[in-house]
Amino acid sequence: MKLPNKSVVSINKNYEFQRLYRRGESVAGAYFVLYVRRNGGNSNRLGITASKKVGGAVQRNRARRRLKELYRTNLHRLKKGYNIVIVARSSAVNVEYAALERAYFWAIRKVGILNDAKNFNRNN
Repeated sequence: MKLPNKSVVSINKNYEFQRLYRRGESVAGAYFVLYVRRNGGNSNRLGITASKKVGGAVQRNRARRRLKELYRTNLHRLKKGYNIVIVARSSAVNVEYAALERAYFWAIRKVGILNDAKNFNRNN
């Protein structure tokens, strides 16, 4: 299977999201819920959702953009071969980026997909 030439490979199909919700490992934080499951491949795939509870279209898209950027800029720190779904909460819209980043690293450490958990330094 040839992967698209972009930094973030997306999960698009509803059944793929549903499979992660049912069978994936999850961790809930203040700003989002993270679902993770091995995909049998050698690359990660990302899906981000934000329900209407998060706010209007502008707020939902802002939450998705911020979470996608967190994933994209730290992709090199993640273990390969996982499907990852992030479900945004309404608190993710207006929180400071540094707090969102701390919550993200806490969550990926907790599910065990952070490559360099012992050597993590925010200033790298």
